[in-house]
Amino acid sequence: MRGEGKVPVVGVPLYLRPRLEPPLTSLLAEPPFLHSLVDALGSPLNVLLPERIAENADRFRAVYRDHHLAGRVYYAHKANRSSALVRRLAAADPAGVGIDVASLGELRHALGCGVTPDRIMATGPKDPEFLWLAARVGATVNLDSPGELEQLAGMVRKYDLPRTDVLLRLSAFESAEDSPRAGVRVLSRRSRFGSPVGEVGELLSAFERHRDAVELQGVAYHLDTTAVAEKVRALERCVVVMDECRARGLAPRVIDVGGGFGVGYVADAGQWERYTTALTEAVLGTRPPLTWRGHGYGLRNEGGTVRGAAALYPAYRPTAGPGYLDELLSLPTPSLGRPPATLLLEHLYDLYVEPGRALVDQCGLSLARVLDVRRTGQGGGGYLVRLGMNAGDVSLEEHGVLVDPVLLPRTGGVGEGGEGPVGVHLVGNLCLEADLITRRTVFLPRLPRSGDLLAFANTAGYVMDFHAHHAQRQPVARTVAVTREGDSWRWCLDEEYWPITHPGGQGA
Repeated sequence: MRGEGKVPVVGVPLYLRPRLEPPLTSLLAEPPFLHSLVDALGSPLNVLLPERIAENADRFRAVYRDHHLAGRVYYAHKANRSSALVRRLAAADPAGVGIDVASLGELRHALGCGVTPDRIMATGPKDPEFLWLAARVGATVNLDSPGELEQLAGMVRKYDLPRTDVLLRLSAFESAEDSPRAGVRVLSRRSRFGSPVGEVGELLSAFERHRDAVELQGVAYHLDTTAVAEKVRALERCVVVMDECRARGLAPRVIDVGGGFGVGYVADAGQWERYTTALTEAVLGTRPPLTWRGHGYGLRNEGGTVRGAAALYPAYRPTAGPGYLDELLSLPTPSLGRPPATLLLEHLYDLYVEPGRALVDQCGLSLARVLDVRRTGQGGGGYLVRLGMNAGDVSLEEHGVLVDPVLLPRTGGVGEGGEGPVGVHLVGNLCLEADLITRRTVFLPRLPRSGDLLAFANTAGYVMDFHAHHAQRQPVARTVAVTREGDSWRWCLDEEYWPITHPGGQGA
C-alpha cells in the first residue's frame, strides 16, 4: 500500500461518530491494553464494563425518585448473554432491580448468577419447562396469552406448585393518531405478543376461574415503537384496565410498561441529518452511492421518487434511556389529562420497566483485528477492509444501527503524512458475499493496516452476541469484563467475574 500514492477519498466524508461517555472513553484511550487483550484472546473480542450497568440502573431509579414512584427496573437479559452483567445486578438493590428472562436458559442463568426468584420476571413465549421452573421457584410470570394462562394454572394444580404471581400482557391499544370524531379507530403497531386490550373482559373472566392457582399482580405492555405519545396512551388504558380489575374484586398493584427506551449511538445530530439526507440523494442518483452495491436500507427509486421506509435505528436520539422514561411519565394523558406519574401515584400503583438496550448503554465494545486491506476495484477509489469477525459478531446492520468504528492503530500512530480520511467497506471472515460488517461506506481517519484494531463502541445491547454463530466453524467472540483501578485497567473472563471479588487479570 505504501507505493500506491495518496489514499483516495470516496466522496466527501460523511462521519457518524459514536457517542462515548466515561468509562468507555477512558478504555478507548488505552490502545496498548486493548491490543494486548486481542493478542491473548483472539479476534473478535467483546469487552464489558460491569460497573456501568449498575450506574445505568441507578439512573433509571433516579427517575422513579423524581416522580415519587415505587417499583422495579428489570434488565431484559436477552440484550446480552454476559454473566458479569447479571452478576453485577444481582449485587444491586434487590428492591429496585430485577431480571427479565425470556427463556429457560436465561432463567437458569439468572438463578445461577445469584438473582433471587422474587426479582425475576419470566416474559416472552414459554415452553412447558420454562413455565414450570418459573412457577416452581416463585418468579413472576408475564402471561402472553389466554392459552398460557390455562397452561400455567393447569400446571400449578397438577404438580402442586405454589400459587404464581402473574401479569397480563396486553396489546392492540388505540394509537395517538385516533380520530373518534371522524369515526376512525387506529390501533398501535400490530404485535404477535400479548392479548388485545379489547378482549380484556374475557381474559379477566378466564383469570377468575383460576384464582386458586395464580395471583394477579397487574398488567403489562411492550410496544414496538419509539413514539412516546403512543406509549402514554397505552399506559393510560392500562390504568383503566386496572380499575376494571378492582371492580371484579381483584387487587392488582403493578403496571409494567416494558422497554424500548432507546439509546443514542451517534454523538452529533448534524452528522446524522447529513447522512440520512445524503442516503436519500444517493437512492435518487443525484450523488454517488454511499453503500455496497447501492443498498438503500429500505429506500428505492421509483421514477425519480423515493419510495419505502428507511429500516434504520434512530441512531441520534436527544432523549433516550432514563430521559425517555421521564418524558413518558411527564406528558399529559390524552383522555384523563394528567401525567402517567400522577395517575400511578393516585392509584398507589407500582411501575415496572424492562430496559435492555438502554440498561447496557455504554457498557462495552467489540474489537476486531484488521486482516487484509485492498482496493474495491470500483471507479472512484475505495477499499475493502477484511476483519477478524463476521456480521454475526457485531450485528449493527441486522439492527439498522449506523455508527463509525474507532481505529486503534497497532503502533499508536496516526498514519503516514499526507494520508487523510478514506472510505472503506468493512467485510467479514466468512466465504459469503453477504458477510458485510457494514453495507455503507465508512470513513476512517486513515487507511487501516493489517494488525490494527477497529473498536465498535456501545455494542452490549443486542449487537454483541445476539446473532453470534459458528458458521464455517469460526469461533464466536470471547468476552471479558474490565474494571478501572487507579490509572490501570484489569480484566477477567466474563464467566469468572464476581462482584464480591477482585476480577484479577493483568494491568494495562
